[in-house]
Amino acid sequence: MRILRAAVCGYGTDLLLGDPEWLAPAHPVVLMGKGIRRLEEQLRPRFPKTPEGESLAGAVLALCMTAGTGLGSLAALRLLRRLSRPLGFGLEALWCWQALAVRDLSVEAERVRSALEQGGLEAARAAVSKIVGRDTAELEEPGVLRAAVETVAENFADGIVAPLFYMMIGGAPLALWCKAVNTMDSMIGYKNDKYQYFGRAAAKLDDAVNFLPARLGALLLMQAAFFCGEDVRGAFRIWKRDRRNHESPNSGQCEAAMAGALGLRLCGPASYSGKRKEKPWIGDDLHEIRPEDIHRACRMDEAGSAIALLSFGILRLMVKGWN
Repeated sequence: MRILRAAVCGYGTDLLLGDPEWLAPAHPVVLMGKGIRRLEEQLRPRFPKTPEGESLAGAVLALCMTAGTGLGSLAALRLLRRLSRPLGFGLEALWCWQALAVRDLSVEAERVRSALEQGGLEAARAAVSKIVGRDTAELEEPGVLRAAVETVAENFADGIVAPLFYMMIGGAPLALWCKAVNTMDSMIGYKNDKYQYFGRAAAKLDDAVNFLPARLGALLLMQAAFFCGEDVRGAFRIWKRDRRNHESPNSGQCEAAMAGALGLRLCGPASYSGKRKEKPWIGDDLHEIRPEDIHRACRMDEAGSAIALLSFGILRLMVKGWN
């Protein structure tokens, strides 16, 4: 019951406050990012500059980050609970809050819409560049809007569903372990010259950790579509047809459900570091994408997060009872 209470407190606080700037220096993801960079600097010179050597160095980094995050947070919680149960609960609730990104995901996406409506295309390009990895300088309005909606859909799985899923299993330590995996993938899990081998372990681990949450996320978005008045049948149809139209085994799951629910065509060709990458489309272009589609996507994310909390909480009660 302690874990469920901490999860509910963390979720509610995230909805109310998001990630305040004054907490940023001590935010677990910020500290994880610093740890990953430090480990990379220390490990790269100690292994051969070969594919095998870089792969092994990356695997050591992944092991150190995940073990350090999971075991370290578990030890800290247990120690604090022995000293003071209320303080221990407070720390776990704090970490549950910081593991989630429900409010911030909506806030950042809505900033793109506001920037477009108030500042024009250049302002929208600048806003969307903060939340996507693709080149944004040449994007036209539909491209900017698609990028924002795709981010909302893709991050529903790894920013909301996955942390909640693992939180309900093992509390804040397992949720932070999941965040460490996601953070590693976002920093070094690229198929480019620098990280093709060094980031392989992080990318593969992220695929495994998010495999089930991504698929649960798609189902949750279909349920959210019902409550938000969107196209549930379209969400299922496009998910069934296009969920594999992505190089990632997980990212296409929620993007396909979102595209179908909103009647949009997402993904497609994009430019990364000046290189155009041909990617298949997801969804049908039933109507021209509009700024309000960002709000519709955010509303689905928020509804889906509430359904996830309720569903995972009920499952935990069924398995663990009230203890």
